This record gives sequence, C-alpha cells and structure tokens, in this order.
Amino acid sequence: MTTIDMPAGGPAPVETGPQVEIVVPVFDEERTLAASVARLRRYLDAHFPFSTLVTIADNASTDGTWAIARRLSEGTPGLRAVHLAEKGRGRALRSTWLRSRAPVVAYMDVDLSTDLDALLPLVAPLLSGHSDLSIGTRLAPGSRVVRGSRRECISRIYNALVHAALGGRFSDAQCGFKAMRADAARALLPLVEDDGWFFDTELLVLAQRNGLRIHEVPVDWVDDPDSRVDVAATARADLRGIWRLMRTLSAGRGRVGAPASARGGADAPAIARIAGVGLFTSVAYLVLFLALRPALGAYLANASAIIFTALGNAGIHARMAPPPGSHRARRRLRAGVALASLASLVMTTAALALAGAAGGTSAAAQTAAVIVGTALAAPVRFVAIHAASGRPPRPVALSASGKEER
Repeated sequence: MTTIDMPAGGPAPVETGPQVEIVVPVFDEERTLAASVARLRRYLDAHFPFSTLVTIADNASTDGTWAIARRLSEGTPGLRAVHLAEKGRGRALRSTWLRSRAPVVAYMDVDLSTDLDALLPLVAPLLSGHSDLSIGTRLAPGSRVVRGSRRECISRIYNALVHAALGGRFSDAQCGFKAMRADAARALLPLVEDDGWFFDTELLVLAQRNGLRIHEVPVDWVDDPDSRVDVAATARADLRGIWRLMRTLSAGRGRVGAPASARGGADAPAIARIAGVGLFTSVAYLVLFLALRPALGAYLANASAIIFTALGNAGIHARMAPPPGSHRARRRLRAGVALASLASLVMTTAALALAGAAGGTSAAAQTAAVIVGTALAAPVRFVAIHAASGRPPRPVALSASGKEER
C-alpha cells in the first residue's frame, strides 16, 4: 500500500473496495506500533468476514513512529499510512474518515485494549443499515474491564457529567473503539469542533441531537499499563469542551443543515444548560467551602461559598442565555437564583447540624454533609432556575413572507 501526507482539505485517497476502514491514530508509538498493527491485520485476515483497510494515522510524531508506519504500509497488504502535521486524535479521525471510500469507518486505540472479537458486533449494525454510529462501552452490563480504581472512578464521573450537562444517553463517551457509517460521518463531522480527546464526546452528543441511531457494544477491555495519556490535562480539556458544547446546544446550534446563527426554542438545550451550570457551580462551591472552612468554620464557610457561587451562577446564566430585555425578566432570573441558593443554604446547614449532632465534626464528615445537602437541594434549585430563566410562551405563526407574526 501507499503512504500519504494529508494536509487539510486534500483530495480523497485513491483506494477503493474495502467495506470497513479502521483508523489507528498514533503519536510517538514506535515501541508498540509494529506489534499492534501486525496483530490487528492477522486477526482481520483470519476472522473478520468483511474486506478491510487499516490506516495508521500518525499525529505529528516526534520519534520513529512515522518511519515504522511507512515501512509497514509498504510491505503489508490491506495497510496504509498517513501523516498529519498537527497533533490530535480528533484531527486524525476527521481527516481520514472524511476521505474514506469505505461505507463504514472505524477507529481503535493502538494499544488494542479492546478485545478484537467485539469488532464484528461493532460494525455489523452499520453495514446492515440498522444503526448510524456504533460505540464500544466499558460501563454497560456485560462488559468485562480490567483497570485501576482511579481510572474507573474518573471515567464514571466524566460520563455522569456528560449525561447531566449535555443530556447524553450513551453509557461510555470515551472508549477508544467506535465505528460510523461514512455517509453519516460526512454529514456530522463538519459540526464537530474539537480536534483532541473531546472529539468522541462531541461526536456522540451531536449524533444524538441529530437523531442518529447509536448502537452500543459491551466490550472486554484491559487497561494499558504503559499508557502515556496525561489524565489531568485531558480532564481539563474535556471540561472546557463540555462548557463550549453546552453553549452550542443552549444556542440551538449543532444540527445538520441549520445555519450557524440559528437559535432553538426547544426546552432540551435549556435543561442541559441549567444542569451543566449547576454541576460546575456545585464543584466551585465545594472547593470554596473546603478552602474557607479552616478559617471561618463550617457554617460561615458554607454560607460564604453559597453566596459567592450564587453570584457566579446568575452571571453565567445571564451570559449564556440572556433573559428578555425587560427589568421584570432580569429580576425574575435573579429571584430564581436567590431561591435556589436559599434551598442550598437550608439543606446544607441542616446536614451540617445533623452531622454535628451525631459527632461528625471532622473535615471529612462535614464535607460529606454538605455534599448530601447540595444533592438534596438540587431538584429545588433546578426547578427554581428553570422557571425563572424560561420565556413565557407566545404563539408564533409565519406570514406569507416568512416573517414571524405574534
């Protein structure tokens, strides 16, 4: 096979014929690349019933990865290598998927942490036309996962945040084992902005928003002990991505064929915005509480943290979805945030009092108490802010000229 340099916007590759193209994004993987690709190619040739092309997508590696990829592609049928000048898993997948001639495109991590026997269940619903996008999941019943407790905890917290803030209904956003119909990819990928690790989450959220059918496959997955992913940096980037995507959804964008400036009137974006802002401000509240508690004591630290985050909450909502221009609408939003904050204050103060009565005066006990109190107040906060930030419904009709009439 050939090797290809892939500048942005270049022509599609000339290869035709495979039913499935599997992309393996790599960055500085000279130690594992040859063995992993050889194992994958042997498996496909021996066990996979559909024709395949394996594409090594080198993300601007700084070691010998690209030289190894070129050598492998020149001596292995059904294998090619492409080189990108910039780093980013999302960038690599967008570049290769949009240029693919296969009806189904897929990707997997180079460490092959996912058992390859899950590949056929992953792509079969796409080739049959049953589904549009298929994902491996480590968090659904039937999955068998071997990994450390730290990564397991981070994964579950992240997916819970995606569900709450972005309305995700899929179980595992970041498993490196996904496939997609190429026609769906060509329609959806222009909407996906992220070029890094958040690409997966954004792709799934936008697929769900556009009504694509998402198929989930429980996988056997073994954590790679030699993984060099910077978990902290990735987590920060993912949180920034969630924040950006919340704003996209709340503005009514993210639909195929919709103008970039379109604003939606559906309630789902508002729900995602309120839930997401609530989660962010809850984390900020907890950080403030822990920082202020040694100097102010639990009760005063609790009240201070709630006041500070209430001000931030109101400002964030006003910027993300400004209320209508009347003073009454702005007062309603401030009143809703004040009511939500009062609910938090009552619940967390009561939780601290109950913990103190039971002898729980340690930092751990008081932190647990305010977390429970915050969780109990969450439904009240949500209802109060949702009611305060909503617009009163007004009937809308279109005149013959296409203009709104009320």
